[in-house]
Amino acid sequence: MESISAAQEEIVDEFAMFDDWMQRYEYMIELGKSLPLIDPQYKTDDYIIKGCQSKVWVHADLEKDKLVFTADSDAIITKGIIAILIRVFSHQHPDAILEADTSFIDQIGLKEHLSPTRANGLVSMIKQLKMYAIAFKTQLN
Repeated sequence: MESISAAQEEIVDEFAMFDDWMQRYEYMIELGKSLPLIDPQYKTDDYIIKGCQSKVWVHADLEKDKLVFTADSDAIITKGIIAILIRVFSHQHPDAILEADTSFIDQIGLKEHLSPTRANGLVSMIKQLKMYAIAFKTQLN
């Protein structure tokens, strides 16, 4: 699996191919459609990300010292956002997730093109993925 920084660079390059934000939103919707879906047993309040306007469920498993995330959302743009984050952070070691710089989000202009509530949700999603990394890191030590 590629590194976090390689996945981030790939996403920045992909977003740079689009001329305007309508095309980028459409691309995010497409990414959301390719999201590895969460098992229905995890679509409960225990797995909802707090701080998101939409419902976003995330689950993580540890496979060979790497976190593997699955998710879903009831909103198409939000599903695209979590798909981007999972593409970057899934199949990575907890330490790599915790040390990861998320400035690629600013590079693609995502935060500035989201409503304030969606931008808060984005921050909550990142925090939740990092919380999973902390939890699984303690299991590895």
